[in-house]
Amino acid sequence: MFKGEALGLQAMYDTKALKVPQVYGYGSIPPGGSDTRNNNNNNNNNKGSFIVMEYLELGGGGSSKLDAYDFGRRMAEMHLAEPTDPTARAGKFGFPVDNTIGGTLQPNGWMDSWVDFYRERRLRHQLDLTGDAALQRAGERLLEKMGKVFFDGVMTEEIRPSVLHGDLWSGNVGAILSDDNTIVPSIFDPATYYGHMEAEWGMSWCAGFSGQFWQGYHDVIPQQPGFEDRKQLYELYHYLNHYNLFGGSYYGSAQRIIDRLLKKV
Repeated sequence: MFKGEALGLQAMYDTKALKVPQVYGYGSIPPGGSDTRNNNNNNNNNKGSFIVMEYLELGGGGSSKLDAYDFGRRMAEMHLAEPTDPTARAGKFGFPVDNTIGGTLQPNGWMDSWVDFYRERRLRHQLDLTGDAALQRAGERLLEKMGKVFFDGVMTEEIRPSVLHGDLWSGNVGAILSDDNTIVPSIFDPATYYGHMEAEWGMSWCAGFSGQFWQGYHDVIPQQPGFEDRKQLYELYHYLNHYNLFGGSYYGSAQRIIDRLLKKV
């Protein structure tokens, strides 16, 4: 988990678009007490794991203190930045390692097609985790048609991998006072991967982005036809994940999104 977080923070940090905490190291702590840094040691006898990163003094109020328009523009700049990972730079979707979305495993194996990646690595993965036959049947109907229906306004060959935070809600956004006494946005605690930039907004229902934020973002990256429908498709992943983590009303929320989208199929 810490390796995934470290690589994700570094990928966002490299874009220089927003303030992202720099990672200084991560690793496992073996029984003897000394650490093994930046390795893949999976010894079950390890005493634990660690990650060390830059300390950021977050201002009170979080994203509410930010210039929303500036925040939107900076997010667009991050999405437009050329990936530092060579596989993503070559046009593949995924991430060098699997990571987590909340407490759920997030598989990130590289794929050539964004639609295939989102279908298999995101929606089908979460549907399988529900273990609910009715939800899975409805979800499968949606998965069969989603490529042709919801990406008709976006040429899939033009979708390029963007570095995504992957879990962008209000709790993962902060306000930092910079050296020149201006307030700049910071994002942290990611579930990063390289994907379609619109997938970033799957947690927007829990983020409170204002009209000024969206104006700033779309002034840099114009809104594409079909965005509102695809946004629901991207929200579905997170509602399914919330159901798998917390149960309760998230089942109904996921079911309603599937039903709404199926009416468009």
